[in-house]
Amino acid sequence: MARKPEEKQTKTEFRKNRSSRVRRRNWTDTADDASTQPDVPQLSERITGKSESSRKRTVFGQLQGNETTGYTLRRGHEDDATCLPGVVIRAGGLRSTVRSPDGKEYQCAVRRLLKTIHTDQRHVIAAGDRVWFRPSGDDEGLIEEVEARYGVLCRCSRGRRQVIVANVDLMLIITSAAEPRLKPNLVDRLLVTAEQSGITPVICINKIDLMDPAELQPLVGAYAQLGYQVVLLAARHGQFVHRLRSLIDGRQSVVVGQSGVGKSSLLNALYPDLQLRVGTVSDENDKGKHTTTAAQLIALPAGGFIVDTPGIRQFQLWDIIPAELAGLFRDLRPYVNGCRFPNCTHTHEAFCAVKDAVGDGRLDARRYESYCHLHAGDLN
Repeated sequence: MARKPEEKQTKTEFRKNRSSRVRRRNWTDTADDASTQPDVPQLSERITGKSESSRKRTVFGQLQGNETTGYTLRRGHEDDATCLPGVVIRAGGLRSTVRSPDGKEYQCAVRRLLKTIHTDQRHVIAAGDRVWFRPSGDDEGLIEEVEARYGVLCRCSRGRRQVIVANVDLMLIITSAAEPRLKPNLVDRLLVTAEQSGITPVICINKIDLMDPAELQPLVGAYAQLGYQVVLLAARHGQFVHRLRSLIDGRQSVVVGQSGVGKSSLLNALYPDLQLRVGTVSDENDKGKHTTTAAQLIALPAGGFIVDTPGIRQFQLWDIIPAELAGLFRDLRPYVNGCRFPNCTHTHEAFCAVKDAVGDGRLDARRYESYCHLHAGDLN
């Protein structure tokens, strides 16, 4: 996390982080006072309005902001002697847990200037962030800077961007063969997000002991033909769990999936010393309970880390428009340029190479239906 040798001033917008002023008196009092005052002629008048730059504040440092890197606010080099680098282990509301290079953990608040920067994010800090913080006391500190991000897993939440985890290169998409039932459309959404963020996905189908694995072969074969790695396992009994250990060790990984599929159980099977809390699936609605309440970064004995995330019941894609959706589907991408019309949506147009491939059996019909649902307005 080396700092750049040159810093500069940057103008940026800030949120209105203070409540509006309370009027000092009643409107009727103001009107009565104005009625008793004689009319005073206006001696000067502003001709030109304020420019956009005058409505912004100047920050000493460098501010980087886009969907890939996130937002970075850099301060002067005089702070290098008092600030330490760290990794966010767990992001909370008012305080986040940050681990320093020597392994010590600090409960850190976020600098007010960082929290009030006008961004599209719900929270400025996420698990996995590389930060610079200023220690204050034995186990407390203040986060002064957030380093640029890569490999960001995010979703749309209430119209804003929610960063679940940052700086990962491997995504373990955990689903279950039963209890709860497998949801291929949710897997497709996570695959689209992985393609957009440049994260390598691995599909893990848990609880294969609850049904005949042969029934999963059509779905497994469809994903395997696209180049996705699919692993069948039963975390409860420790079956085939060793297949994942070689993929995880030494890398920055995240496990993601709906509630009740066995994400924490899988991590306990891989690393028994973790002893993460696990829950059961409801018999009434076949849904899991939120046992994991926040994303938490876990250091691995062989190097790297893995992030355990809360269960996802719905996953709304962020910053993906319908025109670029086909390019994020690996199976649709080779046929896009074969359509007659350059602005073909691949849903209703004639002379569409994608639709012809589906009719000829070269494209999986279920995957094409998943694409149509997303394109028809189900992106959010």
